Amino acid sequence: MQPHIRTAQSSALEARDAVREFHAAVEQLNTALVIFFCSSEYDLDAIADEMQRLFAGVQVVGCTTAGEIGPAGYMDHSLTGASFPGADFQAVSGMIDDLQQFDSAKGEAAAANLLGRLEGIEPKTSATNSFALLLIDGLSIREEPVTHVLQNVLGNLPLVGGSAGDGLAFGSTRVYLDGRFHSDSAVLTLVTTPLPFKVFKTQHFVAQDERMVVTEADAARRIVKEINGLPAAEEYARVLRLNAEDLDPGRFAASPVVVMIDGTSYVRSIKNANPDGSLTFFCAIENGLVLRVAKGVDLLENLAKMLNGIREDIGPPQLVLGCDCILRKLEIFQSPQRENIAEAFQRNNTIGFSTYGEQFNGVHVNQTLVGIAIGSDPTTAANA
Repeated sequence: MQPHIRTAQSSALEARDAVREFHAAVEQLNTALVIFFCSSEYDLDAIADEMQRLFAGVQVVGCTTAGEIGPAGYMDHSLTGASFPGADFQAVSGMIDDLQQFDSAKGEAAAANLLGRLEGIEPKTSATNSFALLLIDGLSIREEPVTHVLQNVLGNLPLVGGSAGDGLAFGSTRVYLDGRFHSDSAVLTLVTTPLPFKVFKTQHFVAQDERMVVTEADAARRIVKEINGLPAAEEYARVLRLNAEDLDPGRFAASPVVVMIDGTSYVRSIKNANPDGSLTFFCAIENGLVLRVAKGVDLLENLAKMLNGIREDIGPPQLVLGCDCILRKLEIFQSPQRENIAEAFQRNNTIGFSTYGEQFNGVHVNQTLVGIAIGSDPTTAANA
């Protein structure tokens, strides 16, 4: 069976040229959904205007990135994405705005509304035929409550997503819906399909034995003040057999911490050490949480194992939609395996973006690759 999802990537310097190249490659009749990821260095007003013009009447969602993944591989300053045909897909999308004032009732209502709309299209909506994609402002610091609330409403429908990026500037991140970009917002898209699919999460870190307990934290600001009753930076450095003065971004990237939730490990990456001895994380950390320092294993081997598992479950994927942490990208770009990793993505028809954080089934994580792989043969859907 020939693939029906169409993918493309443009590295055109000008925003409108990039959208035109992308549109020419993915345009198809009866398009149910278009997803795109673009560099924040583009003129975003021009991107939005051209997307709205060329994809008039088509549901389009997207976000800015810290790097793009597409048919041309890992790139910066490009636009990548895919179009999904109405013959195989139906989708509904909605936006949650004003995340700084986010409350559970608002999030629940938004998710319930979308779920109702999807069930109006597919009355037998279930985890076997439907999934959710979340794109959220990567500087909102609201990923945890938003993801948790949405997943509670969606029940067993799998949810994956990524936090929009801004290169390495950490200045302004945007999500796209209804013809324009939005800040302090999230876009939730629910998709139903008869095709086989598999949601996935992989990380190339293994937890070590020694445990650390968070004894004082400011969860809202993602700051840990004490670990094991001692200044957080000092105690973390002790476990690494270092002095606190030696902590730097390289150490944090090489030795993140993980938490165990229902038997599954989730990475919590450290952003920086502060003058007062506290640690700022890329994810919220709560009092009483048990942490373990993790050590890296071979990233390419880990990725290949995950992609092989996808092929075993759903056959060769016609699309892998991936949300890949910016910290992984930085490691990959310094690795001699960079080209091999890019080729592995290309062989498996991957499009996606480098994120400021990832969401997987209600949990916000870092230094992780999450996503959705979609196959081609509907007869394998029951086994996916």
